[in-house]
Amino acid sequence: MATMAERLALAFLLAAAAALAASAVDTKLTLQNLCPFPVRPLVTPNGNFSSISDNTIELDPNGGLVSFPFPDTFWAGSVVARTFCRTPTSCDTGSSPPRTVVQLAVHSTEDLATYSVSLEDGFNLATVVTALFSDGGQCPALGCPLNLTNGCPVDQVKIDDCRIIVACKGDPGYFKRRCPLTRVNGTDREPLPQSCIAPRELKVVFCQTELAHLTMVGAASAQTELAHLTMVGAASAQTEHM
Repeated sequence: MATMAERLALAFLLAAAAALAASAVDTKLTLQNLCPFPVRPLVTPNGNFSSISDNTIELDPNGGLVSFPFPDTFWAGSVVARTFCRTPTSCDTGSSPPRTVVQLAVHSTEDLATYSVSLEDGFNLATVVTALFSDGGQCPALGCPLNLTNGCPVDQVKIDDCRIIVACKGDPGYFKRRCPLTRVNGTDREPLPQSCIAPRELKVVFCQTELAHLTMVGAASAQTELAHLTMVGAASAQTEHM
């Protein structure tokens, strides 16, 4: 039979666990498709974490949107966009490299969320991720708003059955030069913070064509820096389109 001290210790642990769970902010993952064609997002948990999507959703062109709640405990995983799909499981890009990969983690220590866009596996779609708060504030947006298949070295392109370029294997230098707010290898880091404390939403936007204005609210210097870093070759970037 448990002693009084043991019962008190157990009660304390249960209360602490309940307080910790209550302190975690409910966070959701939102995926939005601004491309002029459908996108089938693929959400994959890391390791043994639970699945939050059955990956059967097809996002309509020009604004299709879906949201999924994250678990209320630590979770990590990735998001990629599958494009030009003939069936739910047969797509020209996204199921395997080259592809743009969004990496996410939520409810870490002190309810920290981390996020990034990786081009280590190559590029298949312009993608931007942002951490948002319920009051309208946000942490820095990260990712690539450009179509990197335009200008991809000829020997690095992936073409479909119709001989259309659909993805780019690229190289780290090419990717980093055009999209500095992405990761191009295992040690690469963006020049802006990649974490956010207790956001209500991590929003991934496919075919997001602007990044310069998506910065920390009220941080004029950060806005200037982000605009400078992302709009490399501003004249050409402004005219580039999906």
